[in-house]
Amino acid sequence: MTGRVVVVGSINRDLTVFTPWHPAPGETVLGTGHLTGPGGKGANQAVAAARLGATVSMVGKVGGDAEGREMRRALTTAGVDDSAVGVDDDAPTGLAVITVDPAGENAIVVSPGANLAVGPSWLERHRDLVEGAAVCLAQLEIPIETVTAAAQTTSGLFVLNAAPARDLPPELWEAIDVLVVNTSELEHLTGSPDPLGIAGIEGPGSVVVTVGAAGAYFSDEGTVYHCPAPQVDVVDTTGAGDAFCGALAHHLARGEFLGEATRLAVAAGSAATTGKGAQWMAGPEELERLIAATGPITAVWPAPPSRTGHR
Repeated sequence: MTGRVVVVGSINRDLTVFTPWHPAPGETVLGTGHLTGPGGKGANQAVAAARLGATVSMVGKVGGDAEGREMRRALTTAGVDDSAVGVDDDAPTGLAVITVDPAGENAIVVSPGANLAVGPSWLERHRDLVEGAAVCLAQLEIPIETVTAAAQTTSGLFVLNAAPARDLPPELWEAIDVLVVNTSELEHLTGSPDPLGIAGIEGPGSVVVTVGAAGAYFSDEGTVYHCPAPQVDVVDTTGAGDAFCGALAHHLARGEFLGEATRLAVAAGSAATTGKGAQWMAGPEELERLIAATGPITAVWPAPPSRTGHR
């Protein structure tokens, strides 16, 4: 039976502009189109998990504005329980300004707004919800004290997507069951972007590193494995990492082993790049096709023993 996924994190309004290239300092670039929609790493991950069939609750805050009301509607429409989403009348709903180039690569600036009001006291108010989660999933667009409190409160697996990159206090580092990062976030935390080094990281129980079109690496009991991604026509990479994290949380809550959960999450992340917007998701038939096209998991470090030479 699938347990509940509780996402503790950010809720934003996204403003996305499609551009021929990302502007340099002082440069004005004419865009080729734009759109607005729901976003925020926390909300994106909650929606991704819910659309895959997970039972999901969101813990966060929005502003007392029209954008906040719309973001909550987006959550509930996707099937996410928003009973632990509060309203802060003293701050606007968070905003992300995103540029996307023709290759689908993005550059993002986030103004946190009401996300900064998601303090430890708000988490304590919803302690029973967080404590009872099969998987508690968090990111770093809310105060780090709240993330640490979530890690120390939940009785289930604590999964941290350490994005955007920032230093982690020791009490948080040691409470992580599964750490999810990309290579730049891995380098910020460990000094090296090399996924093959993750087996030696002490603290988190396991580490998962997303590597874009190359899929993901993960560590398990001292061995590093690689899961390749299926080939897709990339439109917009915004939210791909969030789709990965939401899918990973969903499959872990279902009791899947980390390797299989990672393989399924790679397919979900790949699918998310084929449409526009942070909460776009491919239909079930396309997702199943991409799951089938995802390559096998292989051990890459330590290298498999040679079949030649002395025994």
